[in-house]
Amino acid sequence: MSEPLFSKQVQLAHPENAPLIFGVHDRHLELMESIFAVKIAARGEIAEISGDQAAVDQVVELIETLEEALFAGKTLSERDVILAVNMAEQGKLTQFAHLYDEPIGKTYDQQPIRAKTHGQKRYIDAIKKHAVTFGIGPAGTGKTFLAVVMAVRALQKGEVKRIILTRPAVEAGENLGFLPGDLKEKVDPYLRPVYDALYAIYGTEHTERLIERNVIEIAPLAYMRGRTLEDAFVILDEAQNTTIAQMKMFLTRLGFGSRMIVNGDASQIDLPRGVRSGLRDATYKLAGLSDVAFVTFDAGDVVRHPVVSAIIKAYETPTTTSSDEAMNKYRLATNRKEHEC
Repeated sequence: MSEPLFSKQVQLAHPENAPLIFGVHDRHLELMESIFAVKIAARGEIAEISGDQAAVDQVVELIETLEEALFAGKTLSERDVILAVNMAEQGKLTQFAHLYDEPIGKTYDQQPIRAKTHGQKRYIDAIKKHAVTFGIGPAGTGKTFLAVVMAVRALQKGEVKRIILTRPAVEAGENLGFLPGDLKEKVDPYLRPVYDALYAIYGTEHTERLIERNVIEIAPLAYMRGRTLEDAFVILDEAQNTTIAQMKMFLTRLGFGSRMIVNGDASQIDLPRGVRSGLRDATYKLAGLSDVAFVTFDAGDVVRHPVVSAIIKAYETPTTTSSDEAMNKYRLATNRKEHEC
């Protein structure tokens, strides 16, 4: 005999908050149902949650936390609600309010920039406290964007005199051939995410002026050799595609008054077979050094479409299904759909 379902009601203090918290056509509640395996029936500003008691209590706390954020004057977007759901699932809901602390910067159209996940908050705190910070994790976790934001912040505060942005020019699993144009035109396609971040903060025209004045320098990693980088905020992106020698060369460029950020995704290495990643090597050799911080992101820190997080988790989950078995399942599913049609 199955145990009876536990049921609990939660009533919003202000009915006008229901669309923001419950979502258009209750889509946020549907997300909560799928994540916590509960049933939610909403009528106006009242939601009745049924299911396992622990899960029901989590959802009640989640809804109350979201309304508390609205009471505090925060504007909740769908992304914020999804973030709160993810944090509740990971048992980190109490940290949700701290994500709305003082913004670290503003976009070109004056929108505040804040950490959107607990991982991003740890990353920002590490950058503030350490000379060298490694950000390691999957795409979509905001590593490059936040690194640029922190660099701009340091430049505006007069903590550094220039920003240097670099990455290894390694093709992402494709042979692009010989690109036309001068050095800048050859390197620019590899640095597009960096440009996008700068444009979002400074705008296109101001970014180009700072580049012309050499306040912002964007260059391939090979151009760092032999230099001492002082009074600079230096960012190395796509660091998983550095060799051990390149990583050592880069890290030893650090001069007085400078900070370094090293970002990469160890699951997307495009180096030739048999070549060890400098990023992976550094995580072992530099662990425990003072003034060097390592911040690891996971699928829960992805701030793109929710399905991106699910895709990352799917790729990280080992599978025992052979390619033949997978193809047979695909054929059966296709035949079934064709039959239904």
